[in-house]
Amino acid sequence: MASGLKIFYNFQLVKPDFSGVLDQPQAMVVKAGRIQWIGPLSQQPSVKGLAAKVNLKNQKVFPSFIECHTHTVFAGTRADEFEQRNQGVSYLEIAARGGGILSTVKNTRTTSKKELLKLAQERIHHFMRQGVSTVEVKSGYGLDLETEIKTLEVAKALKGPRIVTTFLGAHAKPKEFENYEEYLDFLLINVLPVLKKKKLSRRVDIFIEKNFFEVEAARKYLKKFQDEDFDVTIHANQMSQSGGASLAIELQARSADHVIHINDEDIHEFSRSKTVAVLLPAADLYMQCEYPPARKLIDAGATVALATDFNPGSSPTQDVMLVGLLARLEMKMSLSEVFLAYTINAAKALGLENEEGSLEKGKWANFICTTADMTDFFYSAGHVPAHTLFIRGNKVKI
Repeated sequence: MASGLKIFYNFQLVKPDFSGVLDQPQAMVVKAGRIQWIGPLSQQPSVKGLAAKVNLKNQKVFPSFIECHTHTVFAGTRADEFEQRNQGVSYLEIAARGGGILSTVKNTRTTSKKELLKLAQERIHHFMRQGVSTVEVKSGYGLDLETEIKTLEVAKALKGPRIVTTFLGAHAKPKEFENYEEYLDFLLINVLPVLKKKKLSRRVDIFIEKNFFEVEAARKYLKKFQDEDFDVTIHANQMSQSGGASLAIELQARSADHVIHINDEDIHEFSRSKTVAVLLPAADLYMQCEYPPARKLIDAGATVALATDFNPGSSPTQDVMLVGLLARLEMKMSLSEVFLAYTINAAKALGLENEEGSLEKGKWANFICTTADMTDFFYSAGHVPAHTLFIRGNKVKI
């Protein structure tokens, strides 16, 4: 229809807390991709103009998934490092030998923009096939001006879901620089102005950890980006109590991601802040390390999101169902908590909670409809129950 007006009707709406479905058949009026009205079918208001009517035939409807932490644009594999780790070589040891992030940097630098786009687009399609309507994509496998820009341009060119780009130039120190402070200065002086000019991202991330970036240097770096109106997120407390989580809360970052090594004081601070704790249990599985204290965080009142951390090294999987399954098995999250972590809480981690993550008036009509039981989700690794994904009111076909 020229007006972009659609009426979806005759469906079971899953409750906002994912505790069940509403009793009455529901309807949803969508115009130009946004929800104009949602409620009981018996109370559906009349609409002006011609509208396409879509009978969802009593299927369950709930918000589509949001992937709030990925490294989707890269070239090459690190399968050999997976074997090394299994034989007892640590992640930090591999990095010191020139492996880890730097090995992916080497491959990504030498791969054409066209080939990177081809690789990344198929990965994005795989996310969409799992019901994902929004994907965060980080740079960080260039570590120079040319490749960081190339990576973000590829991310912006991806088709299908909403793409949220994040500048992660401070992922590791490239060999061209003597020390970390010198490299951070390079990013601020040489890369930040290009990001702004080309409008490639409004988010910045940094990896704070032993043998990577330290808190004091990170604080100065991130504040410079905040002065330029960038949102902040931090790879924090993954391998040690690095101080990254505390810095994220101090700077009112959108999120602190990984947060495995946190104490009761950190948990209390999360509970008092709007900073989302993004948990990445697939990475914890691959790294054979502890899992974050999700139960303590949630019970304290902190906001918890989940994501795959898809990357070629520490989490080479895009399996959304596996992430939720690990959250249930290893972190004792309830099924409804997992759904919330992959919808509205993930939206909060990206600063998008006013636009998506729940089905409300004014938000984008991004949703999943399915005949499956809700208990069929986040149950079987590698298996997504049959469903249909709608993005901005349009049925997705891949």
